[in-house]
Amino acid sequence: MSSCNGNCSSCGSNCSERKAESLLAQLNPKASVKKVIAVVSGKGGVGKSTVTSMLAVAMARQGKRVGVLDADITGPSIPTAFGVTKCQGADESGLYPGLSRTGIQVMSINLLLDNPADPVVWRGPVIAGAVKQFWTDVIWEDVDYLFVDMPPGTGDVPLTVFQSLPVDGIVIVTSPQDLVAMIVGKAVRMANMMKIPVLGMVENYSYLRCPDCGKEIQVFGKSHIAEVAAEYALPVLAKLPIDPAVAEAFDGGQMETLDVEILNEALDAILKL
Repeated sequence: MSSCNGNCSSCGSNCSERKAESLLAQLNPKASVKKVIAVVSGKGGVGKSTVTSMLAVAMARQGKRVGVLDADITGPSIPTAFGVTKCQGADESGLYPGLSRTGIQVMSINLLLDNPADPVVWRGPVIAGAVKQFWTDVIWEDVDYLFVDMPPGTGDVPLTVFQSLPVDGIVIVTSPQDLVAMIVGKAVRMANMMKIPVLGMVENYSYLRCPDCGKEIQVFGKSHIAEVAAEYALPVLAKLPIDPAVAEAFDGGQMETLDVEILNEALDAILKL
């Protein structure tokens, strides 16, 4: 229309040039985030939080400023991985995230609870709203890469993150089980619906290396990740072994002490964005 000012949100006309209203939430005015990477899985128990933490550590070692947004409200574990127990504080501008030993910024519902062991018994929309506030109310300080540790599945929270945050890419975490094809398919299709690129797949619990002979034992069965990746034209970014040292570091808040070079290919895919 000749009188169009380009602002569809304030216009009631139903013209052919009308643009879809953006659902992106406004980042806190005092915050700065350059890239957002979501780490997703189609089911729970595949070690998604572990992979998220390792990616954050690997990126920080590249000299980048890194943040981790723990979007798994009912099962938050990121603070444990980094040994973070509290936020840096709050003022009239917003909430300052917790800080790990090496300077990784962390935000999680567990940092706001009087007792981290208390359950979060909230309905889906309330949980989704809390995750959105981690974007709008938190003062992320000069973050180059913000990793979002997503809850499993394709429900309220993943939908909120994909619609409200400017997600630049997705990393899918899987395990070597027969259900992997269906699970990955759901995650890929949701990403396609949201028009967000999938950077690739990381298979966790891929094998156990015998400490005596070095043989790789496939504890959870034969891996199918190569076939699934080929079906969806996705790269396999890493195959992570079952490693007691990783579990020990996670539980002890020592993730920043681990060797994370095994994720170098995943890191390269993210850096190429």
